[in-house]
Amino acid sequence: MSLDKKFESLFLNVSTRAALASYKFVGKKDKISADKAAVDAMRSELDNIDMIGKIVIGEGELDEAPMLYIGEQLGSMKGPSLDIAVDPLEGTNFAANNLPGALSVIAVSEKNNLFNAPETYMEKISTNINENGVVDLDYDIKKNIYNISEYKNKKPEDLTACILDRPRHKDIINELIKLKVNLKLITDGDVSGALLVTNEKYKVDIFLGIGGGPEGVLAASALDAFNCKFQGRFLFTTESDKIRAKEMGINDLNKKYELNEIVSGDTIFCATGITSGDLVKGIEIQEDKFFSETLITHKSTGLKKITKLIQNI
Repeated sequence: MSLDKKFESLFLNVSTRAALASYKFVGKKDKISADKAAVDAMRSELDNIDMIGKIVIGEGELDEAPMLYIGEQLGSMKGPSLDIAVDPLEGTNFAANNLPGALSVIAVSEKNNLFNAPETYMEKISTNINENGVVDLDYDIKKNIYNISEYKNKKPEDLTACILDRPRHKDIINELIKLKVNLKLITDGDVSGALLVTNEKYKVDIFLGIGGGPEGVLAASALDAFNCKFQGRFLFTTESDKIRAKEMGINDLNKKYELNEIVSGDTIFCATGITSGDLVKGIEIQEDKFFSETLITHKSTGLKKITKLIQNI
């Protein structure tokens, strides 16, 4: 089964309106208000769509988030049953401080086709090489880099690795420096980081490291349309994390997930720029109109492009 093509424009509108709402708080040093504006706008637009929608990845649990919590039902309750993953404002610090790369992100699939990811960390890797045995989460850094070098017929010093600039990645970063790999360090936003492998113009050969589990699922839904490789392994460090995972049906806590185990079937993905970054440009307002850019993918139709819109505010 495939998602109806009409949903492309409907979900494009959802992420665009959420981005516009959040944009009003760009540079205001108030990430909570920026996030809430995106959440409220996204929820309002989702409720207008003819679907039986369920949030499988959202703003935390019911007791933590007033809206767009995991398990929340949305839509007119008529039409197809859809699973929805959202990150209404990816890069809250980017928006609050008017830095590049804030996005509004949504991914949609038919019911039970998106992995119900817990709010925990995930070890992840993405690359545009989809052949088995070249890049793997279980390989050490050196093996992955040498394999990419051989596959692309490039020297390690001609490769670029994207990774979150975090103390937990100190050893990985040091190893990459030792291998003379170029580094693209990002401070936040590991959905967009993972997606930089999708096009040669971004000059990123591999994305790796530990980031958010929900963000991993969102990135995987877009990477699937680009036929890129993605692997993830959840990191359940606390007892409550482990209990929550078991409740969600995850029995093997150390399992390495392939992309097709995280996202199965057809998906639509939209990431609209709030502030301009590597992936897409941010919102621009001129008089009573606003300009937006969205990376939109739809696996079954082969759609994968940057969509530019000019709309009335």
